Amino acid sequence: MPSALHRHEAERFLADLRERFRRFELELHPEKTRLIEFGRFAAERRSARGERKPPTFHFLGFTHSCSRDGRGRFIVLRLPIRQRVQRKLRALKDQPRRRLHDRVADVGRWLQAVLMGHYRYYGVPRTVPALAGFRRKVVWLWRRTLSRRSQNGHVTWERLDRWADQWLPRPRVYHPYPDQRLRVRIQGKSPVR
Repeated sequence: MPSALHRHEAERFLADLRERFRRFELELHPEKTRLIEFGRFAAERRSARGERKPPTFHFLGFTHSCSRDGRGRFIVLRLPIRQRVQRKLRALKDQPRRRLHDRVADVGRWLQAVLMGHYRYYGVPRTVPALAGFRRKVVWLWRRTLSRRSQNGHVTWERLDRWADQWLPRPRVYHPYPDQRLRVRIQGKSPVR
């Protein structure tokens, strides 16, 4: 467990938050609100006690977990919640079928908008592999739909890859870490003059 002072502060904050919510006739969901040991030293403390790694939690569409970067430094790893991504793919599965006989360019533009919305929300550091997997599944769904247009309508992967390169953007990070985003240089190498 964290030091007694930190735990005491967290418990006091949770009590204050519950009281503030009560003033506005709101309440925290008891199954979704809990105190967990999380942070830079949580893994070491838990392993010293013989416990498993720190628990993860879901917040704002991301699964947050304690991790390490390539140099061994602590990072908070944020990945899209798997259940939400699967739900989005299930919803996308029906849409191309509804657009089965629309022009390829129209469906490509529509899928481009869907992917851009997904990338702009989930585009945080270390999520590019997950976003690339989402794109691959969207391309696969699009090919499956296009191949059902007629009995002879089989679409080759080469042809679909050309369309995907034309219409479907590749994932990238849209929200860098705050220290990179807020790094301002006015003149030369001096931060502020």
